[in-house]
Amino acid sequence: MGFDDRNRPVQHPTFYRTTRIDGLSIFYREGRPKDAPTLLLLHGFPSASRMYEPLFARLSDRYRLIAPDYPGFGHSDWPDPNAFAYTFDRIAHVMNRFTEALGLSRYTFYLQDYGGPVGFRMALAHPERVQALIVQNAVAHNAGLGPLWGPRRAFWADRAANEAALRANFLSLAATRTRHVGSDPNVDRYDPDLWTDEYAFLSQPGQADIQTNLFYDYRTNVQAYPKWQAWLRERQPRLLVLWGKYDPSFDISEPESYRRDVPAAEVHVLDAGHFALDTAADQIAGLVRGFLK
Repeated sequence: MGFDDRNRPVQHPTFYRTTRIDGLSIFYREGRPKDAPTLLLLHGFPSASRMYEPLFARLSDRYRLIAPDYPGFGHSDWPDPNAFAYTFDRIAHVMNRFTEALGLSRYTFYLQDYGGPVGFRMALAHPERVQALIVQNAVAHNAGLGPLWGPRRAFWADRAANEAALRANFLSLAATRTRHVGSDPNVDRYDPDLWTDEYAFLSQPGQADIQTNLFYDYRTNVQAYPKWQAWLRERQPRLLVLWGKYDPSFDISEPESYRRDVPAAEVHVLDAGHFALDTAADQIAGLVRGFLK
């Protein structure tokens, strides 16, 4: 009887771990080899480190992949919003402490959606740690926020008057599905578990308050965009921009805005949505490999 490939052990397995940061249990996924260049993967909303599983399956042979869940997300602790400030400053602080706890002194960022505001805060606080940036559907320019952001800006301007409407839309099953599918005409490429699992997460007790508080703080990201742009123009980091063109939230002009800040940036517009790894994981993995060489 011949050797069955199905029984061959995975050469570079993924490990699922937790560490204590500021009294919180922070969950993270880690792919070996440990002495390889580190890729720090910061997730979006309403996802968690789970969104990066396609890259762990495709890149762990050559890179040390580390993907944490933020406080209030995934398998990390969800502290009560009355006792924990759900702000991007606070999450970036916890993530910086996380990298120090793991001894990560140099890494390449992969930033998607909320990963952008978390990662840019981390980069400005510790630029010496950043070897390169990979940005995938994460905004750093006001023009990158599309028409959907009109009601969201109204929420920032008057929270009390607009919170009920924001919650009904932002946290709904329909909105959760739209975040994935967007305007992609090929809806049969998307696994519906992607949005039903995320909606189940958003429906957990306490999540509406957590996510509403954090999204109210998103206005501070827009205020910080000029600082992030100045950092990009001054530092000229190695930059790969990957953009799913069917994204319903972020404007297709955003990749070129990054290129204006960093003229040497490598930019690719993909036949994919906001969560481009849903349908373009093979292509993205190839582009990341080429970039990191």
